[in-house]
Amino acid sequence: MNATKAAPPRVETDGTVFGIIAAISLCHLLNDMMQSLLPSIYPNLKAELGLSFSQVGLVTLVYQMTASILQPLVGLYADKRPTPLALPGGTLFSLAGLMLLSVAHSYGLLLVGAALLGMGSSVFHPESSRVARMAAGRRLGLAQSMFQVGGNAGSALGPLAAAIVVLRWGQSSLAFFAMLALLSCAILWNVSQWYRHHGLARLSRGHAGRQAAPPLPRGKALTGIAILLALIFSKYFYLASITSYFTFYLIQRFGVSVEVAQLHLFVFLGAVAVGTIAGGPLGDRFGRKYVIWFSILGALPFTLLLPHASLFWTGPLTVIIGLILASAFPAIVVFAQELVPGKPGMISGLFFGFSFGMAGLGAAILGEVADLAGIEMVYAICAFLPVIGLLAVFLPDPERDRG
Repeated sequence: MNATKAAPPRVETDGTVFGIIAAISLCHLLNDMMQSLLPSIYPNLKAELGLSFSQVGLVTLVYQMTASILQPLVGLYADKRPTPLALPGGTLFSLAGLMLLSVAHSYGLLLVGAALLGMGSSVFHPESSRVARMAAGRRLGLAQSMFQVGGNAGSALGPLAAAIVVLRWGQSSLAFFAMLALLSCAILWNVSQWYRHHGLARLSRGHAGRQAAPPLPRGKALTGIAILLALIFSKYFYLASITSYFTFYLIQRFGVSVEVAQLHLFVFLGAVAVGTIAGGPLGDRFGRKYVIWFSILGALPFTLLLPHASLFWTGPLTVIIGLILASAFPAIVVFAQELVPGKPGMISGLFFGFSFGMAGLGAAILGEVADLAGIEMVYAICAFLPVIGLLAVFLPDPERDRG
């Protein structure tokens, strides 16, 4: 009788809970859609407030740094003391941020609104990534991809929503999108109940199963984490050049309208979403190291061509770059979690936070470059960033290198 009663929990633990992964992915879509509205309205804000490219970059830096500094701390705290209600509670920061941005007509208020948006992401990403891992069962890469693609889809929908709604009805229409935070809060409340009653047990069981394997030597684990962070730097510094300045580049170089430039950005971010959903399953099947290697370095020929392409070829090249670059992140996060088992929250927070930080730093630095040398110089410099992907050859093999 006891054996019969023990069987159901084992099936529940080993299975993939797609309903929870889908819910957390939908909330990731809503969160990142709200977040991406900020860079989508940069052309309007630049004209209305008379901002320089450097000031635009500083807005991104404030937003990204607010998120990046807090995320590893939130993740580390959650590993030691899980807090399911942090998921719905974190959405209130995003709600407040968008409400403030809808009425921000001074540069100071713009910075405060950006900081509140960053705080919302700092709570959401590490905790929701932990939930995706809890619900993954044996399909860690697939679960991380499904979670990530929600965010990428939201980032892609942000510029489209801005082109359709914000550019037509103005900055005040951001308050309408702030209501999406309430929908996300309701969904995350239900997810937090599953987290409290089922997710923690699944995660504890998974940790116990991994403890049978010897840990990776500390030096090799740290080396692997350092290399993965360098690859994140390459990926997100380049992505910052697209998300923050691609619309300006298209408008200045090819003379397109703001609406057309926003649609080009939407297509690029859509390609990022497709690449993300492919990266995790490919890593599960062929090995994460190979996916990481290809994803970063494989974009190099296309980034080198982009600064010299016509408007006709710029679209296809950015789609290819988005597809290839985006496949790396799910594989990188799961690979890092395998290097440091037992701390999924801290690792998720570290890598999400670092990616936000690099995107913010990239936006600030590239804004200075655009002011000093022109917007086209940004893409001439960033074209060489994927060379850093060569470092992937030095990544350790977690199975072979365990002592």
